[in-house]
Amino acid sequence: MKRLLTSCFCLGHLPIAPGTWGSLPAVIVFGLLCYSGLSDVFIVIVMTGLIVTAAFVCVRFGPVVIALTGKKDPREIVADEFAGQAVTFLVVSWAAKQHLWAVMLGGFLLFRVFDILKPWPIRKLEKLPKGWGILTDDLLAGLYAGIILRVLLEYYN
Repeated sequence: MKRLLTSCFCLGHLPIAPGTWGSLPAVIVFGLLCYSGLSDVFIVIVMTGLIVTAAFVCVRFGPVVIALTGKKDPREIVADEFAGQAVTFLVVSWAAKQHLWAVMLGGFLLFRVFDILKPWPIRKLEKLPKGWGILTDDLLAGLYAGIILRVLLEYYN
């Protein structure tokens, strides 16, 4: 069950780009919430709940997967990408409904870029112990992506 949760129900076991696949559920959930016309407050609550849940999964169960695989940051753990992607959309949740498709695509691409390139100090966070090292770099990548997306939305509105 622990590996099932940390891999976002086996998305982390896909052979190509598991982190990218692990990010997609947050994009889809966010898009569905916005498209359904729910209030911004409700969307913020749901996205915050998803972040907290995925963070708990990483920190609590990540060390188990680390021990089983012998890797410091196993590729199969993608709950961290889920959490980081959700952070991106939490930052821009109130402005997304006007340009939903652009926000979804832009947020997804920006998060993946920051997650892959890991500019300072994102890479440093990977050195934290156990599940914290797996999680925190993605949370900061999500925050960076959200800030850039927020600035872009302000500029183009």
